[in-house]
Amino acid sequence: MTVWHWVRHAPTHETAFVGWRDVPADLSDRARIARLDAALPAGALLVSSDLSRAVATADALAGGRTRLPHAADLREFNLGDWDGLRFDVVAARDPVLSRRYWEEPGDVAPPGGESWNAAAARVARFVDRINAAHPEAEIIAVAHIGVILTQIQRASSCTAYEALAHEIGNLSVTHLVHEGGWRVEAINRCP
Repeated sequence: MTVWHWVRHAPTHETAFVGWRDVPADLSDRARIARLDAALPAGALLVSSDLSRAVATADALAGGRTRLPHAADLREFNLGDWDGLRFDVVAARDPVLSRRYWEEPGDVAPPGGESWNAAAARVARFVDRINAAHPEAEIIAVAHIGVILTQIQRASSCTAYEALAHEIGNLSVTHLVHEGGWRVEAINRCP
């Protein structure tokens, strides 16, 4: 049994889309980070996306945990030309495409970006490698909202559209268990 503790990175306070654009995290809420750290297993392996907001959040949770190398496969969705734009700008620029991107997640991708299915496959390959290498481990994975939602979809066998309905707050934990198959233990738990 491999237990995944998916942690969404600390807030960035960005008001525009943030995908692969590297923006810093606000780690000033030390009390909240301490509560999160205390709620996570001390002996777990720790891995993060290679984007600085996830790396810095993982650094704050490292303690005595064994750190795995940062993983580009845990990056947020590549939003291509939309990265850095506000929602209203994207909707005005690409009205039909942006609506389809949110209402029909799957193979629809932003210009120069990545679809839900492509991102989900990228993340799943990484998770499968870790499950094979550490079949009886607890893994703390510090990543991004889109990454976590793809794994909720996988574990619950829901549609991508249904997965998008889940709230994933910054510094929240989503617990997924792999034991032959997948099961969801908790979503968006905020210690």
